[in-house]
Amino acid sequence: MVTGLWDSWADDAFVRNVDEGIYFDPGKMHVLDHKGEHLSVRGPLNIARPIQGWPVIVQAGASDAGRQLAAETAEAVFTAQSDRAAGGEFYADVKGRMRKLGRSPDHMKILPACLVVVGDTVEEARAKRAKLDSLVHYANAIGSLSIALGHDASKFDPDGPLPEIPESNASKSGRQRAIDLARREDLTVRQLAQRLGGYAGLAMVGTPAKIADEMEAWLAADACDGFTVMFPYLPMGLDDFVNRVVPELQRRGLFRREYEGATLRENLGLPRPHNRFFQS
Repeated sequence: MVTGLWDSWADDAFVRNVDEGIYFDPGKMHVLDHKGEHLSVRGPLNIARPIQGWPVIVQAGASDAGRQLAAETAEAVFTAQSDRAAGGEFYADVKGRMRKLGRSPDHMKILPACLVVVGDTVEEARAKRAKLDSLVHYANAIGSLSIALGHDASKFDPDGPLPEIPESNASKSGRQRAIDLARREDLTVRQLAQRLGGYAGLAMVGTPAKIADEMEAWLAADACDGFTVMFPYLPMGLDDFVNRVVPELQRRGLFRREYEGATLRENLGLPRPHNRFFQS
């Protein structure tokens, strides 16, 4: 996307005077005439500059190149960090790159994906999660586990603990994440496979207060600016979060009670991009 295309028009260029038959002021139209390695375009667009300045630029990807691209261009980042420590490292790295580029860290929102499973008790919420994991077909699940470990997991005892897994040429980080998950939650091979075959990322499972505690801890630790919230099923999973977790977040002052504006940009707390041809 060439964001300069949105600056083809000064913000007051579109007159729309029906009586005079004047749609726009040609003197406030600017030709971009962009010439690049992958795209060349004269411009201008045939539409007015959006009220957001330009649409919010969202990036996803955690590789070194992805982090650099985010620091240079993104206004929101979808990411997948499985724990708060990893989230904090990613947050500090990307925001630090922004500072080096002269960008304000406040002009980007880092939003890790998070599955929320709500229950009246922690045990009830965990039972919901276990039920969801159990619905993953074992043949598919064991394939996912084999890929993660770099070994054929179909030969393991499905209802026994994960055996010692030697290193291979496969992803070492993926192997270690699977091993750590099995040990941390005392999962059998079957349970681990079904977790990896379903959703193995960041999950907050518990009561509304417990989930709010975890979200607050991430925010306080500068590990994120918010979350890309995912629901285990619809519509009830969404209803549980909206009706039970959101009020708890509002009580703590962590979630809005009214929208900040009429656009996504305003509600994310992002500034409207400056138009180089127009001073407001």
